[in-house]
Amino acid sequence: MTKRGNIARLRGVLRLGALVFALSAALLLALPSLFAELLGLAGGDELNWSLQMIGLTLLALTGQMFVVSLSASERGVLWAARVMQVAAFFLGVVTLLIPTGVQWFVILYALVGFGFSAAYTVFLFQKRIGEE
Repeated sequence: MTKRGNIARLRGVLRLGALVFALSAALLLALPSLFAELLGLAGGDELNWSLQMIGLTLLALTGQMFVVSLSASERGVLWAARVMQVAAFFLGVVTLLIPTGVQWFVILYALVGFGFSAAYTVFLFQKRIGEE
């Protein structure tokens, strides 16, 4: 049975995903009203608080993804990549379902999610380098 999963590239996608999440977390924490405006949501203190809480959650996920990319076993990387493959796909779906309608930032944010999901999918099903 041929083992699957390009571990080196999956580690790279996890690191890149951590960077994207870190940037999103910084924006959500520092300028939640701008993020809400970009999504077409009506701002306010309650929404800003919710967006900042999401930013903190993304900050934690950023750290986890980065640590996994650097030090997890191959099995750990494969499991993390599977989780992120599904999560990134549904991030794209949920983003497109935003009740404000589809606009440029919504499309861009959804495409980022779908792009990461596609990258995880490709590298999860790729033959391991050096094994045939």
